[in-house]
Amino acid sequence: MEVVNPQAAGIDLGSRSHWVAVGQSEPDVREYGVFNQDLFAMADWLKEKGIKKFKTAKHFASWLRLAPNNKVSGGKLLSSKVPKGSNRLKIALRNAANAIGNLKESTPLRDFFQRISSRKRRVSAISATARKLAVIIWNMVVKGTPYVNPEGYLFLDQKRKLGLVKRIKKHPDIYRDGLTEDDLGLKTAEF
Repeated sequence: MEVVNPQAAGIDLGSRSHWVAVGQSEPDVREYGVFNQDLFAMADWLKEKGIKKFKTAKHFASWLRLAPNNKVSGGKLLSSKVPKGSNRLKIALRNAANAIGNLKESTPLRDFFQRISSRKRRVSAISATARKLAVIIWNMVVKGTPYVNPEGYLFLDQKRKLGLVKRIKKHPDIYRDGLTEDDLGLKTAEF
């Protein structure tokens, strides 16, 4: 593979094989096939090599140009547009986000897409969902945590319980004496 930038890692995605380089020496360059097991092997090898280019998922999303560029002056938000830029991964994530928006069945990511598109336009929802996908991918690759769909009703129920606990702690005089968290079934709500 041709060295374009000696300071950057490279992934060349082809139709018959994928080349991955994390350095310039021979053991740092590998060729993989295009089948699923080859892609999993590529991800494992990248994880072993310890690519730590992005400290956080926010850095990764910003590098992909999926995070909004908040311009603030005097404490006032002037603009928060997503910067322009074409990146193969950004394009793939935006296409995946668009496909998520077209899903018929309800999933947490589709519900997120619908919430954003109801407040803003569809393009903003695509960018926001692509950013969320980038964060999920970063967590899967760097931290090694599998993606688990959150249960919608359980999640909302826990949020309601936490809000009620905060209100009780903030205004204890409003609520009756002798009322405990166990009586309300809120002991499991605190993490």
